[in-house]
Amino acid sequence: MRKKIRVLIIDDSASVRQTLTHVLEQDPDIEIMAVASDPFMAARKLLEETPDVITLDVEMPRMDGITFLRKLMSQRPIPVVMCSSLTEAGSETLLQALEAGAVDVILKSKIGAADSLADDALRIREVVKSASHARLSTVRRAAGTIRPASAEAPAKKLSADVMLPPPTGQAMAKTTEMVVCVGASTGGTEALREFLEALPANAPGMVIVQHMPEKFTAAFAKRLNGLCEVEVKEAVDGDPVLRGHVLIAPGDKHMLLERQGARYHVSVKTGPLVSRHRPSVDVLFRSAARSAGSNAMGIIMTGMGDDGALGMLEMHQAGAYTVAQDEASSIVFGMPKEAIAKGGVDRILPLDQIAREVLMTQQKF
Repeated sequence: MRKKIRVLIIDDSASVRQTLTHVLEQDPDIEIMAVASDPFMAARKLLEETPDVITLDVEMPRMDGITFLRKLMSQRPIPVVMCSSLTEAGSETLLQALEAGAVDVILKSKIGAADSLADDALRIREVVKSASHARLSTVRRAAGTIRPASAEAPAKKLSADVMLPPPTGQAMAKTTEMVVCVGASTGGTEALREFLEALPANAPGMVIVQHMPEKFTAAFAKRLNGLCEVEVKEAVDGDPVLRGHVLIAPGDKHMLLERQGARYHVSVKTGPLVSRHRPSVDVLFRSAARSAGSNAMGIIMTGMGDDGALGMLEMHQAGAYTVAQDEASSIVFGMPKEAIAKGGVDRILPLDQIAREVLMTQQKF
């Protein structure tokens, strides 16, 4: 019999504790180890037994969630999923949580949180399962990611075909500019920070899909822009892809790479979940295969699941150079592993070597 994922829920709201318990226990692979109304009660529970995953509220009496998280990570690292409201101020707080060591986030509406959590039941269970696979020993300054905010869950997993126009069959001519397409999920926020900080101001134009909800992406892009030599922003429909600029797909929207003449731009669209995500890495990668062909470089980083694996294979087949983050440096070696298994990866590299590979590839254009 398969071992269940044991969860400790920490939240000062009785309704949220009850709803989370109900939602998580619907999955046969998850069981609730205990619930606690504040970090002090949780600390007593942790003396008795150790959970596989902790869900942790941000705002609580006596001690806030961020303070407790930092204490926990310094003394007894356990995969933690933060539970927070989707607000602009909350996005900044969640960035602090990810830097402190949280691996993921569950979002709840400010009003009627219990109803919101119930609507997002499938996503919540997937977040907890993903967190249980996190390799905390690989975290450098802590890592985390956000799942899409949508409550919709399709009966079957849709492919990127639902978002892509029919292929034209036109061959792509080699240009003097390359475009880099990156996909990441669990552990990706800090992996992307390390990767982008290593790039110079004249790095190739770049488009990124990181699984995260709306509002969070703007704060995430702003944070990276302040840390990096390249210009980083949340993508807007029609934005050009320019050297020294990085576009991050907005939460809850798909982003496609398109080409007009010798220039690239992005198309930002609503649409169904693809590979159970919005934004989806597969949508970006497969659009890049069709629009950029051998002018593109594809990079797939840490994350749970298989989003991006088919898209990377299509990029590879179109002549793009493709790279996957290695297992040792990945928080969760899911997405890279699936891309490698499908045969779409040219090279496997540790995180700290990927920026150099981008620059070396750029020299060939």
